[in-house]
Amino acid sequence: MRPTLTHIALHVPDLDACIGFYRDYCAMQVIHERAGKGSRIVWLAEPGKEHSFIFVLMPGGQARQLASDDYSHLGFALASRAAVDAIAARAQADGCLIWSARDEPYPVGYYCGVRDPAGNYVEFSYGQPLGPGAEQMPIP
Repeated sequence: MRPTLTHIALHVPDLDACIGFYRDYCAMQVIHERAGKGSRIVWLAEPGKEHSFIFVLMPGGQARQLASDDYSHLGFALASRAAVDAIAARAQADGCLIWSARDEPYPVGYYCGVRDPAGNYVEFSYGQPLGPGAEQMPIP
């Protein structure tokens, strides 16, 4: 069997704030919770992806202080440019927008960036050859 990426595990300084962020911004749901690491460990997944890819959030992490030109990020595909604009407007109002919505040449597409409560950067994009509906798009 070849290796398959199944999860990303992140230590976060405020577990409940991060759960709320990924629930509200990314439509992820808590699918598992257990005691551990002095508090609890939580698994989050997109609906329908519970057996293919999850985030594991654990308490006790330090807030990340990424430089403004650091493009390390988690990426989420959206259904339209309007959806990217809506996330950017919401993040601006919430004080966590880091990259205003912008267009880049294919394969990057239209995207914005948001800072989660742990300091991780999260990209929301449309028009990349990744995510639902991208099977018909060529990867350069």
